[in-house]
Amino acid sequence: MTECQLQNPPTDGITSVHFSPNNQSQFLIASSWDGSVRLYDVNQHTFRHTYKHTGPVLDCCFPDPSRSFSGGLDRMLKMYDFNTQQETLMGYHDNAIRCVHYSPEMNIVITGSWDSSVKFWDSRAPNCLGTCSLPDKVYTLDSVGELLVIGTAQRKVSIWDLRKINSPTPIENRESNLKYQTRCIRCFPNKQGYVLSSIEGRVAVEFFDSNPDIQKKKYAFKCHRSKDGGIENIFPVNAIAFHKQHGTFATGGSDAFVNMWDGANKKRLCQFHQYPAGITSLAFSSEGNMLAIASSYNYEYGADTQLAPNDITKNNIFVRRVSDLETKPK
Repeated sequence: MTECQLQNPPTDGITSVHFSPNNQSQFLIASSWDGSVRLYDVNQHTFRHTYKHTGPVLDCCFPDPSRSFSGGLDRMLKMYDFNTQQETLMGYHDNAIRCVHYSPEMNIVITGSWDSSVKFWDSRAPNCLGTCSLPDKVYTLDSVGELLVIGTAQRKVSIWDLRKINSPTPIENRESNLKYQTRCIRCFPNKQGYVLSSIEGRVAVEFFDSNPDIQKKKYAFKCHRSKDGGIENIFPVNAIAFHKQHGTFATGGSDAFVNMWDGANKKRLCQFHQYPAGITSLAFSSEGNMLAIASSYNYEYGADTQLAPNDITKNNIFVRRVSDLETKPK
C-alpha cells in the first residue's frame, strides 16, 4: 500500500508528528491538544503506548528510538522513556512551551516558549544549560549543524550559534519577507538556508550567507490557494518537512493538501490527494521513504464547522510510502 492510516489517533487536534531517528524509523510519536503523546509502530500499523501532560501538548521530539521530549500549555518539559515507562520532569518555562526540538549535532534539547525565551537542556538529565531572550512569543524553530533559526511573533526571525548557547545576542536578527504571521520554519539539510511559511498561503526560501550575491537568490512563492467562482481562497501553510537525501521539501496547508517542492529549481514536483482536514504536521523518516501526515481541524473556519468543506471532526495520521518520482529533483 502507498498509504496507511494509523489506528487509535489522538482525540483532539494533532500538533506534531516525528519518526524515530538514526535509520530506525519503526516508531512514530504524535502530540495533541488532548494532552497526550502517543507512540505508534509504523511497520505493524499499531498503537503502542501513550503518556499524558496536564494540558494540551504543542510539540514533541525523538532524541533516540526509546525516549521522547514534550511540552505544551502546562509549561512543563517532560522526558519519557518508552522502554521503562518512566517520565522525568526536565524543567519549566514561564508560559506555554510551543516548540520542542532535538539537535543531534549538539546533543541538546531546545524549547521555545510563549514567554519569549528559548532554553537549552541536557538531553540526559534535568539540567538547563542556558537561556536566550527573544523579542516576542516563539512560534517555530529549527536547527541544522551549529545554527538555530527562531521565528517569533511580529514576523521576526533570529539566527543563533548553538556553540554559544549563553550568548546574549544572536548572530543576526531578520524580518520575514512574508507580510503575515510566521507559521513554520525548517532548515535546508545542506545548511545553506531555511524555508519559512506564513498564514497567508506563501512560502519563502532564505539563505544564511549575507553576501549580496547569495541574498539575490532568495525568493517567495504562493501556494495552498484555490479559486472558487472567481474568488481566491488563501490557506495557512502550517507544516514544512525536508527530505534529507534529496533536499526537496513538503508543505502542508489548511486546504488539506500536501505539496512536494524542488526549492533549488523553483518547481512543484507533485501534489498528493486531499486529506480529510487541514495538515497540521509533516515528518519524513530518516531514510526518506516515508512521510507522516497529521490531518486535524485547526479552526480555520472558526467554531462553526458547518462552513468547512470536509469531514473535519476526525483527527488522522497517515503514513505514506514516497518514491523518488515524488521526492527527487527532476
